[in-house]
Amino acid sequence: MSSSRTSSATLTEYGPGSRVSVLLPLPLAGAYDYRVPEGLVLHDGDIVLAPLGVRRYPGVVWGAAEGGVDNSKLKEIISVMEAPPVPDVSRRFVDWIAAYTCSSPGAVLKMVISVPDALEPPKPVTAYQIRPPLDPTLKVTAARKRVLDVLADGPPRRLVDLAREAGCGPAVIKGLADKGVLIAVDLSPAPLWQPPEWDRIGPDLSVDQSKAAAELVTLTQDENFSVTLLDGVPGSGKTEVYFQAVAKALELGHQVLVLLPEIALSAQWLERFEARFGVVPAQWHSDLTQVQRRTTWRDLAEGKVRILVGARSALLLPYPDLGLVVVDEEHETSFKQEDGVIYNARDMAIVRAHLGGVPIVLASATPSLETVVNVGSGKYGRLHLPERHAGASMPDVSLIDMRTDRLPAGRWLSPKLIEAIHQKLNDGQQAMLFLNRRGYAPLTLCRTCGHRMQCSRCTAWLVEHRGRDAPRLLCHHCGFGSRVPKACPECEDNASFVACGPGVERLAEEAAETFPDARRLIAASDTVQSPAEAAELVKKIETHQVDLIIGTQIVAKGYHFPLLTLVGVVDADLGLAGGDLRAAERTYQLLYQVAGRAGRAEQAGRVELQTYMPDHPVMQALASGERDQFIKVEQDARRLAGMPPFGRLAALIVSGRDESAVDRAARELGSRAPIGVNIRVLGPAPAPLAMLRGRHRQRLLLQTARDINVQSLIGIWLASTTVPRNIRVQVDVDPYSFF
Repeated sequence: MSSSRTSSATLTEYGPGSRVSVLLPLPLAGAYDYRVPEGLVLHDGDIVLAPLGVRRYPGVVWGAAEGGVDNSKLKEIISVMEAPPVPDVSRRFVDWIAAYTCSSPGAVLKMVISVPDALEPPKPVTAYQIRPPLDPTLKVTAARKRVLDVLADGPPRRLVDLAREAGCGPAVIKGLADKGVLIAVDLSPAPLWQPPEWDRIGPDLSVDQSKAAAELVTLTQDENFSVTLLDGVPGSGKTEVYFQAVAKALELGHQVLVLLPEIALSAQWLERFEARFGVVPAQWHSDLTQVQRRTTWRDLAEGKVRILVGARSALLLPYPDLGLVVVDEEHETSFKQEDGVIYNARDMAIVRAHLGGVPIVLASATPSLETVVNVGSGKYGRLHLPERHAGASMPDVSLIDMRTDRLPAGRWLSPKLIEAIHQKLNDGQQAMLFLNRRGYAPLTLCRTCGHRMQCSRCTAWLVEHRGRDAPRLLCHHCGFGSRVPKACPECEDNASFVACGPGVERLAEEAAETFPDARRLIAASDTVQSPAEAAELVKKIETHQVDLIIGTQIVAKGYHFPLLTLVGVVDADLGLAGGDLRAAERTYQLLYQVAGRAGRAEQAGRVELQTYMPDHPVMQALASGERDQFIKVEQDARRLAGMPPFGRLAALIVSGRDESAVDRAARELGSRAPIGVNIRVLGPAPAPLAMLRGRHRQRLLLQTARDINVQSLIGIWLASTTVPRNIRVQVDVDPYSFF
């Protein structure tokens, strides 16, 4: 057993009069000292109610007090909350994340005890039963008789259940209770989670799948820390392979965490899990109701939830007995948290597995360069699935050179792509048009004077959306929206605004003209925002209620559509622009993943990439299928530049409402930047999004050698600078986005 599963036996006890350190879920410098009152005994990890000023907050006993405050000046703990204690491994995890991300531990703790309602015990369920003996003078109506007959033949019933079974209104039941015929009893809430059937027989696996599954089962059974990359082409059955490890962890009695990049888009994964284990797993994502969040948090902390599938925030929940972690689509950038405490859930999941002494599986068809380098150095293991399951072949990828295939103004589909789609639709198959750009048009400008419509709160162009409503201009960064103005605010010319460039809505408009008989569907985050909507999308495509899918990146994430045999990428070069050091890697990953949706069953797949840069290494790698060669070229370029994963980066983002104050603070930070061998500071300079949600932004970028402790440098740097109260400095260690 790992230390995390045995540490509860060695908890320190703090009796009345003892001094304890309590961490509050607030962005404070650290834990505060309190005194244990008479009649109370505390242990490490207990969740307590503690005073701070005139308010009271839940907090966690972090250990013995270390401060030098006089005992008489210490405030007393108010009470212990009736909630499971935060495990030792979770507390160490909080400290680790805080240190690594240069955040306050309290801000990290807030993500652990993120549901205050769950810290109170669940309210009992009120049910009714007969109070014997039955009063012989009671007037028994037909409705009353039905109620008594139901209760005479079974356990106590809840009001709503009893009324439904007896076919009467609640008033009849309450009337019997008022007369003393029925009595109310408290029941414990019914369990929401059925135990997964780990011993169910799974589907037949191929030779490669069986070997990989056996290795993962062995690692899970060993109950020691390990990191394994499950590297398989799209459609190779990676999910079914790691399900074998999930079954072993459940057999051993442990909890399992599976992280998905976007849980709202996991409909097929949930179906596969239910088919394999007989139950729907507990879930954790932003679409849950408050009641669902409260119940799930509490049941997981009490060990009642055996497996949880969730988005990145699920990683911070207080698992008392975690035995396996899986990060599916480990390369996905949506695992990076960009607000508040800035962290990468994939990297922190590896830390959580290490602290708990448990295995972790990273699954991907296009693993991140960081993971590839760690495999090459021997830090991670690798299991490879080179073939698609059940004999399906990888799709043929062709490049359409848009430099020669010139299109008429306002058209975005090349003749070659149109012909390919017609052929597939005539054969009764499905096709997909992929464009990673939401809305109708990315840019709206005045044809008279060239004025562009820009967000008033961000340095970003407004994107035109049409859908079913009147055209609107939306900011994809802050959510600001407005109608398209009738007159240009710059030159006052009427009806002069024109949409420039395509989004998926405009592409759907062209598809409607080009393929009028095809049943079409737009799949974008504007139209698919919840698990229910994702399930409906999947059902329509699987049952062939749709012929042509027009989608953004949400359709690139692991879906299996047997009739989808053609993918056409409209603007394959889209992600290659800009100064992002990972631009080529991300573009390759996205296009490879979306190409992998084609031909996953009996019929062969085909992919057409419309590109103005057919000679670019990304396009050549996709066309040739030489993934490893592309990775080597990218790896050599990063090593030469000293960029991650061969060097370290950390960004300091200075922001505030007052532009001049932001500039002054950024210059002050720049003047005190660390200096040394293999240390370089770029900036300050306006961030690419120089204003975001009404806040002006400047950025400094720290670049160092791999062996330099950037957190220590940043700590000294910030301590040497006085930052005004109206200015915020955010630290992003290992930045993924540079907006």
